[in-house]
Amino acid sequence: MADSDRGRLSVASIDVLVGQEAAFLALARDFEAMIARKGYGRAETIRDEAQPLRFYAVRYWTDMASAQACHSDAEVQTLTAQLFQIARVTHVVNGVRRPDPKRPLIDTQRAGSEADRRVGFERRGKNIGRTAGDRRAHRDRRLGPRRLRDRPGGVDLVGAARRARENADAAFSQFKVGAALEAADGAIFTGCNIENSTYGLTICAERVAMFKALSEGHRAFTRIAIVADTPAPTPPCGACRQILWEFGGNLEVELANLSEEKGTYRLKDLLPLPFDARLL
Repeated sequence: MADSDRGRLSVASIDVLVGQEAAFLALARDFEAMIARKGYGRAETIRDEAQPLRFYAVRYWTDMASAQACHSDAEVQTLTAQLFQIARVTHVVNGVRRPDPKRPLIDTQRAGSEADRRVGFERRGKNIGRTAGDRRAHRDRRLGPRRLRDRPGGVDLVGAARRARENADAAFSQFKVGAALEAADGAIFTGCNIENSTYGLTICAERVAMFKALSEGHRAFTRIAIVADTPAPTPPCGACRQILWEFGGNLEVELANLSEEKGTYRLKDLLPLPFDARLL
């Protein structure tokens, strides 16, 4: 393949749940027809001969702009959300996204876990330092994403947030926070809090992650993990809750510290009776 083509190739490994092969193949046909119809490029699905329920989704993009437009397309995101209900998707090659050395390599670090649903929201705990070392199948995102946490082999979103926390710039508060946001197509965007001497220009980890995702063209999200070094759960502040609701809808919010997961919540429960564009 020529160099010009290699830069426009994306490949994903797809492990289909038992009994869902027919549904997956139908989704694959719909996706292939859709990106051809919209001029985004060409797609094909290849079965792994050694593992009957593993497939490889190969996409040949027309150009980088077409790939970005496809990722932002509401119809494509609807198909992607349906796919995540019946399969585990691992991105193998992404020739249309600029490399980011700080992006955690989490696609191969997948492990399912059940959250410890404890209560408690005191954020200003003592910092004890670092240890050594759905979207639903339609367009109304206010109804929120389907729950992906219980899917076998889910992404280690909390681990990504812990790693992002290490990059925090918290010279004034010494309160470091990390966040990891999962988009509907499986892409992960991380953020950390960055403080400023004027205080008011400080930005939280959750908003950093969301703004990074939006700037890359993503408009559908499933969940976010937030990590701080506190005994109790560290929920997002009011400003972050508003931003997350405005652009992510009823996200699943996973809270954790450096050693354990502390609880999983829905954003509608953290931000009851929200103000958004429906009220304008």
